[in-house]
Amino acid sequence: MCGVSRARASSVITRKGVPIVAVLDNEPVVLVVRDDANTGQDYLPSGPFSPLKHRTFESGLRSWVSEQTGLELGYVEQLYSFGDRGRHAQPGDEMPHVVSVGYLALTDTSQIEESQRGSWRSWYHYFPWEDWRKGRPSILEAEIVPRLLEWADRPQPSAEPARPVARRDRIRMCFAVDGGTWDEEKVLDRYELLYEAGLVEEARRDGREAALAWVPVPRVGAMMRFDHRRILATAIGRTRAKIKYRPVIFELMPPEFTLFELQRTVEAILGPHLHKQNFRRLVEGAGLVEPTGEMKTRTGGRPAKLYRFRREVLLERPAPGVRVKPGRV
Repeated sequence: MCGVSRARASSVITRKGVPIVAVLDNEPVVLVVRDDANTGQDYLPSGPFSPLKHRTFESGLRSWVSEQTGLELGYVEQLYSFGDRGRHAQPGDEMPHVVSVGYLALTDTSQIEESQRGSWRSWYHYFPWEDWRKGRPSILEAEIVPRLLEWADRPQPSAEPARPVARRDRIRMCFAVDGGTWDEEKVLDRYELLYEAGLVEEARRDGREAALAWVPVPRVGAMMRFDHRRILATAIGRTRAKIKYRPVIFELMPPEFTLFELQRTVEAILGPHLHKQNFRRLVEGAGLVEPTGEMKTRTGGRPAKLYRFRREVLLERPAPGVRVKPGRV
């Protein structure tokens, strides 16, 4: 019996999960499926890798995403491999070990109506502390920072691995307290810190000691099945970093758009509000867009010039991204 248990625990199942990201009505949205039959939690489109059916991880991903959602993916990139044991809600944890390979897919709004399964939800539904478009989110001072500081003063369990940076310093660097600055790309670092402090529901579900100490239980964003909120955090951080040095923001745009629509899309992804004139000078000066010669009539306002992505920029320099600096642009 023990031999059987060891064999089961040592086997590995490889699954792929993919945050499919779009921007709808100035809101960054991700395609999720709700597990109403079991946990009632949202999860990302996901499926197993079959070496018999799929020549590569990416071809397998595109195949089952098309089958599950009806979407034909365009831009796709691999994020990270997630293999921590104990981060799945399995009593006894004797099931085959699951290694998740996370991917990121970007699509424009034309595909949203074509999705046959699932719902599009704002990624700020799962990470409300990341949305700075109206200033510093109130949840930081109301729920997160006070509890993190309380946790930082607790004795560190002997079984917890030693870290080179003290808890309070990590809080300062991740959550911009005590003179720290907000780095919009540290999405995964912030989520991992909240998990370690027991402030996200996934930590309680996984039986983490820090989570069991909180009474009442804090509500810090919506939880997801398995490691899927962790995968989504990685995708958000990657997208925020990527748009600064590669023109992937245009994967989220229609073929023609106004500069205001482009700015609102960048703001939706990054979180903070951007200065209108500085943003326009940056985008036009970088040669990322070109006018189409057409105008878009907006209700209640003056007609606005329509632009398109200038693809020649890909041949002109190696890193043609939207190099915005939140708080300064």
